[in-house]
Amino acid sequence: MSLNRKPAPSEVYVAASATVLGLLRVGPGGIIAQGAVVRSPAGTVEIGASSALLENSVAIGTTAFPVTVGQKAVFGHRSLVIGAAVGDLSEVGNGSILMPGVRVGRRCFLGEGTVLPAGTIVPDEAVVVGRPGRTIRRASEADLRRLADLRGGDLSLPSYLLQPHAGTLPAGATMGKLYSFRDKQPRIAPSAVLFDTAEITGDVWIGADSLVAAGVKIIGDSHGPVRVGDRVQILENAVLHLLPDNELVIEDDVVIGPGAMIHGCRIGRGTVVEPGAIVCDFSTVGEESMVLAGCCVKQRSRFEARAILDGFPARQVGELTAAPQLPGWALKRSDLGTLSRRR
Repeated sequence: MSLNRKPAPSEVYVAASATVLGLLRVGPGGIIAQGAVVRSPAGTVEIGASSALLENSVAIGTTAFPVTVGQKAVFGHRSLVIGAAVGDLSEVGNGSILMPGVRVGRRCFLGEGTVLPAGTIVPDEAVVVGRPGRTIRRASEADLRRLADLRGGDLSLPSYLLQPHAGTLPAGATMGKLYSFRDKQPRIAPSAVLFDTAEITGDVWIGADSLVAAGVKIIGDSHGPVRVGDRVQILENAVLHLLPDNELVIEDDVVIGPGAMIHGCRIGRGTVVEPGAIVCDFSTVGEESMVLAGCCVKQRSRFEARAILDGFPARQVGELTAAPQLPGWALKRSDLGTLSRRR
């Protein structure tokens, strides 16, 4: 992918509308573009020299699954990198999803919308496409020439030192932006936490002890109400909205993963919606279910409790015997004391 900004070789560029939470270590020439979110508790995200996380992408590291990115790697718009490692000079297509434990080699090419499930290993110079991703061939000479063109003809990998980028404003210390719509105003429980780059509009209720993370957009305009229960997590750059004459209901203890799109549906208590999933209008997901990364629950679908959903469109691929555990990439209240945000 080409870059619309190329910082000086010694400069790190973090856009004003990007959010960095915790301690990010990034090499010179690195780019965190507009609307991107990095969550790096205890320095668990490292991005190499001249690598880029483009607009509205998300990178989340944990102690069990840090994010490590080599040099001159580029993540396309709305990419989600959750506890994955990516090698030097790799191209990750727009809207791709990399789950915990993924390892992508050097000079790899991931097509747009590729989903790599947890633990996937991609060898060097592989071309990968699909949901889930599959290697279709080895990178050709033409691929590598194009890679060189996109990197300004320079595929060298000089030595460098990572630079720390740490925040000063505690995560959740200030309320996100609340907007009225006509006569409707958001109502937020006093114990809920909204990160300061979250935006909530109109007829929206947020229940007790819920967490609304950086970059989230929840829109309850003239189309109908949005009701979010207690102890819900809505994570980085997720979007919640709905069609006219509809409602959106998120029951208690639900986790909505980064980059998810939740539209005019009902999601049952204790369900986990993984990163990048889409749940469409007038559909219902039963309680204590799992909606897997990158899948799409189409309009008017109905699934019973403890369903495991995958595919595009989603279908039930299994059944849970117990409620899903809190994912490692989810937020915890204890995290709020260790995360801080750059102003």
